[in-house]
Amino acid sequence: MIVEDDRQIQDFIAYSLMTAGFGVLTAGGVEEAMRKMRSKKPDIMVLDLGLPDGDGLDLIRRVRKFSDIPIIVVSARDKEEDKIEALDRGAEDYITKPFSESELMARIRVLRRHLIREERNRMGAEVSVRGLKINFDAKEVTLDGNLLHVTPLEYQLLELLFHNIGKVITTRTLLDELYGVSYGDNTQSLRALMAGLRRKIEKVPGKPQYIVTEIGVGYRLKDE
Repeated sequence: MIVEDDRQIQDFIAYSLMTAGFGVLTAGGVEEAMRKMRSKKPDIMVLDLGLPDGDGLDLIRRVRKFSDIPIIVVSARDKEEDKIEALDRGAEDYITKPFSESELMARIRVLRRHLIREERNRMGAEVSVRGLKINFDAKEVTLDGNLLHVTPLEYQLLELLFHNIGKVITTRTLLDELYGVSYGDNTQSLRALMAGLRRKIEKVPGKPQYIVTEIGVGYRLKDE
């Protein structure tokens, strides 16, 4: 969620995130942000401090009463004491305006990796979906008790899907995580990887029951 009252900056950050495959929520002030925090439960917050109906520092304090959402402050306030106060109140990171798109996206990727690790710890060593089981410690995948011989990249793909069971992972996010942010938009390798994995886990690869394609968006590991 982007909490920013300057429409140009809000649009710039939103476009950068959407281009990278993220879904985006926006809020122009403290109270709107609080309403959306409770109703939408976003994964990461990008927060300006100078808001029309309150201070972003107060928003951090209020959010921390009920949520551990990672918060990146993006502010024109460049004094050391402002940065220290924001971090002490619960922000994970602080970027001073003006900032570059590449720096912001790099900081967001770091937080996203932290979220994935936390989700893995919460889920435990093994997770199973209708007979398809992954063991994160052993880095093994089994189907109905039978060990599957998956490649390292196939395992990495499954790990990402298991960390987001029931959620759509965008094609852009998968390309960045599997091949690196400099790989570009060539989806042929990802489609080939997915086809090979489906041949190993699906009874009928053309009619997948585990990993479904969300056309024009990405892929989802079904949780039912």
